[in-house]
Amino acid sequence: MEGEIFFATLFNLGINLLYTIIALIVGVGGLILIDKKLLKSIDIEEELKKGNMAVSVFASMILLFVALIVSFGLKG
Repeated sequence: MEGEIFFATLFNLGINLLYTIIALIVGVGGLILIDKKLLKSIDIEEELKKGNMAVSVFASMILLFVALIVSFGLKG
């Protein structure tokens, strides 16, 4: 009985790790897509180097928004 619980827990951990990696890839990809396609006149990386805090808050909110969408999508 203990072996079954251990393997079920390990399997669940593996699936959650896979979901986390997929969410990270989709989140960063979404940020890059928004940066390249929608915000052509604003370079997020250059503005961050200048110390523009508004751009850093904007980029983090985009990542949070994409993460919420991906997490709801993966949960079904």
